[in-house]
Amino acid sequence: MSLNHRGPAILAAAALAVFVCIPPAFSQSQFEEDFDDSGKTWQEIAVQLPSSPASENLIPFYVSATATQTFALDEKSLSIGKDGVIRFTLVSTSPSGARNISYEGIRCASFEKKSYAYGRDDGTWSRSRHDQWERIVRNAANRQHGVLAVDFFCESQAVAGDRETLLRRLRNNQPITPKTGG
Repeated sequence: MSLNHRGPAILAAAALAVFVCIPPAFSQSQFEEDFDDSGKTWQEIAVQLPSSPASENLIPFYVSATATQTFALDEKSLSIGKDGVIRFTLVSTSPSGARNISYEGIRCASFEKKSYAYGRDDGTWSRSRHDQWERIVRNAANRQHGVLAVDFFCESQAVAGDRETLLRRLRNNQPITPKTGG
C-alpha cells in the first residue's frame, strides 16, 4: 500500500478514535454530576411524635458539675432519620422534682438542634412555637445538647453509629472521646 492510500485510512482511524473517546468522557462527567451533592439542598423528613416517656425507659446522662437540673433521654424515642437527624425525647428534672419533657432533634452535619414539641402532664404533646434549627452552643447554661452531640451522637459532622451504638454509649456512659484528667 502506498503512502497515498494509507493517508485516508489513518485519518479515518484517527476520526474514529476521537469519536469513540468523546462519549466516555461525557459519560464520566455526567456520572460525577449525578453524585455531586454540594448543590443539592437538605430536606427534613416528616416527624412522628413518640409516646410519652416511661420512667423505666429513661437513660440519665451527665451534663456538668454546674448543671442545676438532671437530664435523661427516653431510649424508646431515639431514632436516626433518613435525613441524618437524631430525634429523641429529653426529660430534664429540677432539684424540686419538676419535669420538662421535649421532643428534639440534633443534626450532626450542621451541629444544630431543634425542638419539635413539649410534653404535657396528660401525656400529649404541644407543638413548639419556635421549631427552627439553631446552632448548638456548648458553653451556655443549657449544655445538654452539646453533651449529647459531642459525647454520644456526632463525630466529624456525621452520626457516630447506628441507633443501638448510640444507646449503648449512653447506657454505659461511654463518650465517643473519653475525658482525660488534668
